[in-house]
Amino acid sequence: MTHRLRRRDLALAGAALALPARAQTAFPSQPVRMLVPLAAATLTDILARLLADPMARALGQPVVIENRPGANGVVSVTTLKQQRPDGYTVLLAGVSLVSFNPHLYRNLPYDPDRDFTWIAPVANTAFMLVASRQSGITTVAQFLERAKASPGELTYGSAGIGNSTHLAMEMVADAAGIRLQHVPYSNRPAVTALLNGEIETMLATVGTVINQARAGQLVPLAVLMDRRAKELPNVPTLKEAGIDAPTMPGWYTLVGPAGMLDVPQERLNDAMRTALAEPAVRERLAGMYMEPIDGTPAAMRRLYEQDSAVWGAFIKRRGLALE
Repeated sequence: MTHRLRRRDLALAGAALALPARAQTAFPSQPVRMLVPLAAATLTDILARLLADPMARALGQPVVIENRPGANGVVSVTTLKQQRPDGYTVLLAGVSLVSFNPHLYRNLPYDPDRDFTWIAPVANTAFMLVASRQSGITTVAQFLERAKASPGELTYGSAGIGNSTHLAMEMVADAAGIRLQHVPYSNRPAVTALLNGEIETMLATVGTVINQARAGQLVPLAVLMDRRAKELPNVPTLKEAGIDAPTMPGWYTLVGPAGMLDVPQERLNDAMRTALAEPAVRERLAGMYMEPIDGTPAAMRRLYEQDSAVWGAFIKRRGLALE
């Protein structure tokens, strides 16, 4: 009897020890935290909150948004690097954070090749060249005329040094052979400054400025797309307006800490693809001028490497490196 009890006790103890190991494979068993590198109400934040609920339904656990803005994404990446690679903390990163920053900053405290697990591509967005009503600029031709008449004086705003809105305008200026004065904003949206007439022009994502452009609060000059925007059929593409610049990538990706196991990586990729396939999500993305990107972690890594090579060469040629 005593031996049978001992054997039973040992069996129960062994089963108890085995439970944590089995539980680790049941991903997810708790809420997933999605870090957002920009403040609330920005396009990145709106995108994250749009995807959180359908991803939660696919995962069977809540997806909680946590805004960690600062230092052009460095604050959010630093937070991500401190987490266990168990899939419970991920980051919604934009192209500037992963493909531009490594070439812009000499002492960047992260390396996308070393510090990220690629989970899924998310969506891509296009850009629009706009002017303030106070500037008096109504066409690309006038924009170029003003810039050439006073090199380095025509102002443009951005969401910060190294942000896509900064590099996109630098690429346009390079293709057009003009010099502009950059005014970066970090504590408040550059679009607000443009509406107030503090700056004269900027390149912004279409979804950020389309409503103000349609309402006449901003002057749309050109879209950086291969076709015209259906809401603004009279606004030319940048190429139609005479500037042949490379298309600015505006994609987002979901990444995790380095060393993530296959199970959470695959579950999160499946959840993202399921969320992006929902008709309501696709309709909302279309209204924001964003196109969903369906793909594998390997496909996302290739996209990152491709844009890193193209824009890294441009950053180096223009001498845009920062401390």
